[in-house]
Formats: sequence, C-alpha cells, structure tokens
Amino acid sequence: MLQTQATSGAGPVQGDREMHARFLSHSLPMQPGTVARHLLPDGRTAWIKKAGPRHGRWRYWLMGALAGLLRLGVLRPVPNLGGEAAIAREAQRLRELWALGLRVPEVLAQQADGLLLADLGAPGQAARSLGQEMDQAVAQGAAALLPLWQDGLDAIALVHARGSCLSQAFARNLVRCPDGAIGYIDFEDDPRLALSLAQCQARDWLSYLHATAVLLHEAGALPQAAALWRRRLDQMGPEVRAELRLSAQRMAWMRRLPAQRRWGRDVQRLGAAAQLMALARADQAA
Repeated sequence: MLQTQATSGAGPVQGDREMHARFLSHSLPMQPGTVARHLLPDGRTAWIKKAGPRHGRWRYWLMGALAGLLRLGVLRPVPNLGGEAAIAREAQRLRELWALGLRVPEVLAQQADGLLLADLGAPGQAARSLGQEMDQAVAQGAAALLPLWQDGLDAIALVHARGSCLSQAFARNLVRCPDGAIGYIDFEDDPRLALSLAQCQARDWLSYLHATAVLLHEAGALPQAAALWRRRLDQMGPEVRAELRLSAQRMAWMRRLPAQRRWGRDVQRLGAAAQLMALARADQAA
C-alpha cells in the first residue's frame, strides 16, 4: 500500500535550529537563484527558497478572464504576488500540512526573505517527482503508467480527507520519497484565500488531470483512467463532485482541441483532460 503518512518526531532540537538559522542567514545572500539545493554541515541535503521579485497582476487578469469565459468559479485566480509574502505563506502552509501528518518538507529555518527546507529524499538518494516517473512510464504503456497515476489520486485524496487542499497539485509537485511515500511541495499561494474548500479541492483534481491526462492519452490509457476517475468521483463529497461535474460540462468542447504537438503542450493537456472527463461521464451514463 502506498504510504503518505509523515514520520513522527518533535522536529529539530535547539542546537539544530540555531545551526539552521545561521546557515540560512549566511547562504541566502550568496544564492543567485530563487531555489537551490545545499549540503548542510551535518551532511543532510536541504533547499533554500529565496524571495523573488513580486509577480505582476496581469497574469491574474488573464486567469480571471478564462474563469469568466467558462463560467467556472473554481478557476478564479489565487493571489500570489511573490516576494516576502510568498515566503511567509509557504512556511505557514507547510507547517499546517506537517501538523496534519502529511509528508511535506520540514521548515528548518525561516527569515523574511527566505526558507531553509529539509529535502524529502535520503542521503545519497534523491526524491523524484511523480511527474518524472510518469514521463518515463509512458513508453511502457498503460500497465506501467496507470499504477503511478493511481498513486497521485490516492495522495491527493489523503490531503482532502484531512480537511485540507494543496496549492498546485501538478504531478511535478508530488514527490516520491525513498520509502515509497508521496510528499507534497510548492505552496507559495493559498487557494483558500479566494475559493471555498470544495472549490479548492476541485481545483486540485483539475490541476492533476490537466498535468497527466495527455500522458495517459499517449500511453493509450485514457479509457482505463476514465473508469478509475469515475469511481474516484463517486467517493468524493457532494460539493466537490458537483464542482467537478460542472467543470466537465463547461470544458467539454475542449476535447476537440487539436491534439498535434505543434499547437503547444498546453493545448494538448487541456484537450486530453476534457476527453478524460467526457469518457468518465459517458461511462457513468452507460
């Protein structure tokens, strides 16, 4: 069975906290990029996330326009203006999810413009994203890809069962830890600031379908995945299920989008996700 429970522990002792704080304070100014891997003095791997420039508001206008066009509140843009606010928000969300027993990076140190985060891997054994695993499994066909896709469904369902949601539930933000557990990364925004919990959870599912359906299509696995998705829908609460069914109806026309790669990967993703949802609806009606 796939493990997703965080390991128990009281967190770093006082000496560790002081060492981590010094390391962050020393390393952060010298880090050129916003995210980088570091080796701590005790030999452990960690990551530093550095506050980047504030994001422009134009991207939220575009997302809002799309949500209005499709008449889907679940697609309303979630504020994330970047900078120090994004650092504070990510630290808060990571601590919330850690307290729920979910596998997220531990916040080792924090200051206004940066975070030091524990790596989800083990010494000498890096964690890989579920997206990477799925990309490599496509060539092996449906039998190899579907179990990985199911792992992602299970991981998202666990977060929802704990009464929470993710932020950007793409396969690249679901991480396979060395013990087989699925961890979660990237929490610079909090959809709960703009959406109801049911909409946030529906948004998680739509993000995952958008990221993975095109891989299922390429592996010839869409029909089997649609059956799995329909059963997953039946297990959801009525509010989340209603949001997703409305989304499937409003996005149905997208299944006719061109499937050729020359039209861009995003067009392919939208078309495949709409096709998967349409197959699930047809399967349910049959």
